[in-house]
Amino acid sequence: MNRTRLPLIISPEAFNELPFKDELLIVAVVQKAVFDAYHISGSVLVEPSELVSGVKPAVGKLPTRDKLQSLFLRIGLSPEKHVIVYDDEGGGWAGRLIWTLDIIGHQNYSYLDGGQTAWLKMGFPLSNATTEALEADYVDYSVKINESLLVSKEDVLASLRDEESIVWDARAPEEFNGTKVTALRNGHIPGAKNLDWIELQDSENDLRLKPLPQIEQLLTEASISDAKRIITHCQTHHRSGLTYLVGKALGYDIKAYDGSWSEWGNDPETPIEN
Repeated sequence: MNRTRLPLIISPEAFNELPFKDELLIVAVVQKAVFDAYHISGSVLVEPSELVSGVKPAVGKLPTRDKLQSLFLRIGLSPEKHVIVYDDEGGGWAGRLIWTLDIIGHQNYSYLDGGQTAWLKMGFPLSNATTEALEADYVDYSVKINESLLVSKEDVLASLRDEESIVWDARAPEEFNGTKVTALRNGHIPGAKNLDWIELQDSENDLRLKPLPQIEQLLTEASISDAKRIITHCQTHHRSGLTYLVGKALGYDIKAYDGSWSEWGNDPETPIEN
């Protein structure tokens, strides 16, 4: 495997055999308690809370540029670094980090399929040591947010009048149909299509992704395809981190609405169906 051509999705088996792992930036997006217990050797920690603004009601929106700058400085991100991203839940938070990297223009990354769950099942090496990241030189590398990749509430409203666009709601069916209360108003964005992020994971194969052709068939059955521009969301753009990643893997024209339902469902003016 050429070190300059690592795939977007890499299996634990293939990653474990790489002879140049020490040249990669391995990032675990997990809670600190999980990281402290065990993680893949050489990993640096990014806590999920570091990837969201935390400001109500739309707590999942992108953090400020300064906060992102501080985060990526801490973990030692630099332009030439290839990032290996994993989590312990089947790809939601890992996908959220990959989306964030796209937003700042860093496209050298891979998702470790199945993350810590699959790695542990394979019996590959684990560590509880703290990795000291080498801080990047931000004289030459400064975080810049590509606003054109962000999707606002207004953008979603405009997409409702666009026959070439579709909204992929990655929440559970009961959230989509409004029977589960998660905001002041419940239901879904008009015309949105629902495919739960859980349906992309193979629960019998250590939370690895289902084969992409199988996922594509599921999407086709849900009336989601590469024939349209896709906007994906969930409650806080956490679960839709995985749907964003899968859309990229399939070559779809996909963006993510980070305001998600926590913004849409708490706005008394937005249109809702259920």
